[in-house]
Amino acid sequence: MRSAILKTAASALIVLLLGTVPAQATSKPDQFALPNGFQPEGIAIGGGPYAYFGSRATGDIYRADLRTGKGSVISKGPGTPSLGLKTDGRGRLFVAGGTGGDARVIDLRTGEVVKSYKLTTDPAFVNDVILTGGAAYFTDSRNPVLYKLALGRGGALPDEAVKIPLSGAIQYTTGNNANGIAISPDRKSLLIVQSNTGKLFEADPATGVTTEVDLGGELLTNGDGLLLSGSTLYAVLNRANTVAVIGLAADGSSGKIVKRLTDPRFDVPTTVAKYGHRLYLPNARFTTTPTPDTAYNVVAIKP
Repeated sequence: MRSAILKTAASALIVLLLGTVPAQATSKPDQFALPNGFQPEGIAIGGGPYAYFGSRATGDIYRADLRTGKGSVISKGPGTPSLGLKTDGRGRLFVAGGTGGDARVIDLRTGEVVKSYKLTTDPAFVNDVILTGGAAYFTDSRNPVLYKLALGRGGALPDEAVKIPLSGAIQYTTGNNANGIAISPDRKSLLIVQSNTGKLFEADPATGVTTEVDLGGELLTNGDGLLLSGSTLYAVLNRANTVAVIGLAADGSSGKIVKRLTDPRFDVPTTVAKYGHRLYLPNARFTTTPTPDTAYNVVAIKP
């Protein structure tokens, strides 16, 4: 008994001297709330323990501290959606503008829009974005085209975007077409999931010519956000409340679904980002009629 008391006292003294707290008090939450009515879609996680979320309703950008789950809006939106998001190493956030037909680049330190691009004047659904180091590429679920922002020296932003028509194997049809986008393991091609057909494609970033990725007959129906980690591709299947885990060949030409991740907390997750040993997914709740009071949250799972 005396030994236990001495150990407890010693632990308390260490906490007092070192300013530490018990491990359970410092563990990151495995779910946290977003503002009511926010209608999240995209997620991006930068170098620090912060996640960024875009609102389908207003285009606001919300930043959450993954250590606490607390956050706030850091950039007010234009009243049109903010969908796919990616951060770069220069403190910038690249935002796909959905039905706005545009893209924005936001300074994460100030929340100011560094540059805005009108990608098309046609009806559009600019859905997701990937950064390759030398460029940002945006998908459009309504039009068979990629929009490219070629980055200059030091990541300098271009004056305007370049349109790269998608051709070859991908065929646009009714519903959401090209959606999530990632880079192949060998970094030579782009991977694009087509939501309505469930097919995965490789696209030549220079020409836009596509070939279907051989998944052994498996489909990624309702495929949304993509995340590449090494040679593993995570594909969020939104209305299926599932994340398909795909082992890819080095050149991205083929792959195999090795497992499917589900969680009872999923409520139509859309996109995924990784921090530490966790995957974070915002619940878009597409099957719930949105109101200003509708609750939204983010869940974390282990892959």
